[in-house]
Amino acid sequence: MERRKFLKTLAAATPAMMAACSSGEVPEVIEEQAQLAAQLGTTLPLRPLGATGEQVTMLGVGGYHVGWTEEKDAQAVIETALEGGVRFFDNAESYNNGVAETRYGKWLTPKHRDQVFIMTKTTGRDAATAEKHLEESLQRMNTDYLDLWQVHSLQDPEDVDQRIENGVLDVFVKAKESGKVRFIGFTGHTNPEAHLRMLEHTKDSNIFDAAQMPINVMDSNYHSFIKKVVPELQARNIALLAMKTLADGRFFPKKETLDGVIWETEDPVVPNRLSIAEALNFVWSLPVSVLITGAENANLMKEKIEMAKSFTEISEADRNALIEKVADLADGKVEYFKNPVA
Repeated sequence: MERRKFLKTLAAATPAMMAACSSGEVPEVIEEQAQLAAQLGTTLPLRPLGATGEQVTMLGVGGYHVGWTEEKDAQAVIETALEGGVRFFDNAESYNNGVAETRYGKWLTPKHRDQVFIMTKTTGRDAATAEKHLEESLQRMNTDYLDLWQVHSLQDPEDVDQRIENGVLDVFVKAKESGKVRFIGFTGHTNPEAHLRMLEHTKDSNIFDAAQMPINVMDSNYHSFIKKVVPELQARNIALLAMKTLADGRFFPKKETLDGVIWETEDPVVPNRLSIAEALNFVWSLPVSVLITGAENANLMKEKIEMAKSFTEISEADRNALIEKVADLADGKVEYFKNPVA
């Protein structure tokens, strides 16, 4: 009963977000940005990025896959995303040692910098490293500013404390003040307590515009970001960026990279328990600003674009039914990226 009540509260925010996108009552600067984005063609539906006044497409490209796949496929993913109406592009300096950012600098920014929203991240755990990462990211991606820069991959509360003590947040604030960064945020996929610690540290300054974390149908059953972190983001109007919406490929029977098969199961979430569309619509039915998808080839990108176009909000009852369908699998193996519950 408590879980159903919680999800109902979250879902109530989503129609308001959608209405804000379609009402037309937006600042002139947002209208100008929308016009720039539309120069490439029709965009996917837009959603507000928290309290920033910015709007972003409901689907975004994950930079990690752009970094490890073949370059020709990375180019195809970028071009297919643009053609399909995607305008949000995620990345990080750590993705294949900067290769992913370099590919954006080659295939994305030279022609389309003013028409897209670009985000990258730093794993730097001290001020000097974070500042160095920022300059290198800007150079690799062939741009003089980022739309969003994020403190990347928070591990636990102690990691948060250490980064703050080492001056990382000071670098972020300075970068925003200088104009090198428009908005700032933080990410993590291992421990919701890390996110809560970062929010606690910044409750008075409220410096963050966005936060990124795993959001999927299995999350509510195990070490949940949805239950613990999302309400805090909603209370402070910080944009929610959804990642690992298919558990980094472990919803499927097999996950394979260029290095070979790294995951196999006889009881996959998809298709045994639910469809890909149900899994993604579950996420989009929550108050997320953008669902960031990893796609290592154009066909996978096209698939997600079509699902965004055909999105239908899932009712509270149907969401709860989907959660129950995967409850018995919530043991930390599918969501391998989470730390065990203490």
